Amino acid sequence: MARLFRIVAPVSDIERAAQFYEEAFDVRGERISPGRHYIRLGDVILACVESEREGDPKRAGPLPDHIYIAVDDIEAAWARAKAAGAVYEGLSEPGAGALGEIAIRPWGERSVYFRDPFDNPLCLVDAATAFTGRKP
Repeated sequence: MARLFRIVAPVSDIERAAQFYEEAFDVRGERISPGRHYIRLGDVILACVESEREGDPKRAGPLPDHIYIAVDDIEAAWARAKAAGAVYEGLSEPGAGALGEIAIRPWGERSVYFRDPFDNPLCLVDAATAFTGRKP
């Protein structure tokens, strides 16, 4: 059986990334190597990777689409993310509304969209409303 266990978020400052993600998700991470910091979010590891510190001269650059993270208390998680440096002002997307505020989306999820300090797109989703697909 296949299972997703790690997602890589490219960053340009591993120290700042560790600080942001640990504060935003109220979880202690683990430094794996000079340019790699792991944040465990349930069964999946969010790996912050500063490629230059890992010996790769080619900087990977922000993710093309959102990482969706279910949280039990979206208000508290959003407050922590903003305090940690989330970028959210002026973000919008057709059909989804204002992204930098908690809202019920057309597909029924209560969520807030934002970017980390490295321009990676993220979305906090109220775990009680997380849509994981229709059951057959």
